[in-house]
Amino acid sequence: MKKYFNFLTGSLMILTATAQEPQKEKSAGKTVRIFNAGKTINARTTETTGLGKMDFNITHNFGDLAGSNGGIKRFFGLDNAADVRIGFHFGLGKNTDLVIARAKGAGPVQQLYEVGIKQKLIQQMENDPSRPLSIAVYANHVIAAQKANSTPDQENSFDNLGDRSSNILQLMLAKKIGHVSLQLSPTYLGRGYAVSYDPQNIFALGAAIKLPLVPGKLNLVTDYFLVFRNQASKDAYAVNNNIKFYNPLGIGFEYQTAGHLFRMNFTNATEILENRFIPRTITSWGKGQFRWGFTVSRAFTLWRK
Repeated sequence: MKKYFNFLTGSLMILTATAQEPQKEKSAGKTVRIFNAGKTINARTTETTGLGKMDFNITHNFGDLAGSNGGIKRFFGLDNAADVRIGFHFGLGKNTDLVIARAKGAGPVQQLYEVGIKQKLIQQMENDPSRPLSIAVYANHVIAAQKANSTPDQENSFDNLGDRSSNILQLMLAKKIGHVSLQLSPTYLGRGYAVSYDPQNIFALGAAIKLPLVPGKLNLVTDYFLVFRNQASKDAYAVNNNIKFYNPLGIGFEYQTAGHLFRMNFTNATEILENRFIPRTITSWGKGQFRWGFTVSRAFTLWRK
């Protein structure tokens, strides 16, 4: 528990140190809005909520569209709510967000509470070669509140609070080139507990892209995470649990209105939080084991400067 507490504390100290509002821009260029929301499908973006604002965010994943758990017998996934996340994203500063969320969870680890901080370090500017891209950092701490499993060596065989905890530290580098938005997201996951044949720490490399279909109204967004899990762990899961892991891929259609953002999502990641879909995506697009879901985002002004 102590090393994960130190990990989170150190991350928050770094973010707090950089959370001071930047001085007035010296560049005559305008800021570039690369993405329209704080997330694409599975990936977070460099965008922040804004000082004094709150983004109320609901993401809902249904069951598989096809495959053995989908099809008409389960009405293409509508009969099953795989995972749900309700989040509040508070703009503590122009470039600083506080995230508080609750997720259902879809695997052995459920009833998840998330607290996180996102800090934008650099903002891409028009006509300013010194700021060619946006850079942000995100760190979270997630705790599972479900009852511990009494069977040993299971994902939810918790002994203490540290076993229930996991942390994400993510660097996001984004750039808009013409009308196309691109992002890379190196991501580190640390878990307080993992089964004996599974690593507690996992690295993943995320990527995201946004393409406008109807400028200002409709966008195509997609993201992908390449998970670097060791082969010994993959082999052990295949033998002990008959489980094969896949890299999460999401494709979505994003529709903008004056006050809302609605996105239809398609992904093979059953769970919504990075803390869970990075180590446990066990369904495949190729087998029809992808599900549809949606995200609704509504921004509110809490206070004005």
